[in-house]
Amino acid sequence: MYIHIGGDITLPSDKIIGIFDIEKTSVNKDVNDYLMKLQKQGRIYYVSYDMPKSFVVSTRDGRERTYISPISPATLIKRCK
Repeated sequence: MYIHIGGDITLPSDKIIGIFDIEKTSVNKDVNDYLMKLQKQGRIYYVSYDMPKSFVVSTRDGRERTYISPISPATLIKRCK
C-alpha cells in the first residue's frame, strides 16, 4: 500500500520507518541535531511549502530519506492503517 504524505509524494507503507510530530520532537536536542545533520547533507526533502507538521523517515532506493510534511502525524498514521 502507498501512503500520500503531502504534495505529490507517496511512499510504500512497508518502507516507512517512522512518523514523527515535528513540533513535539524538535525540542529534543538529539532530534534537532539529527535534522540539522540531514539538512547539511541535503537528505531532507520538503514535500510542500506549507507549515510543517511532521517528518517521515523512510528507506527508498536502499537509502534513508527524511521528508518534511504539512500533514499531521495522526492523519499519516491513520492512512497507514
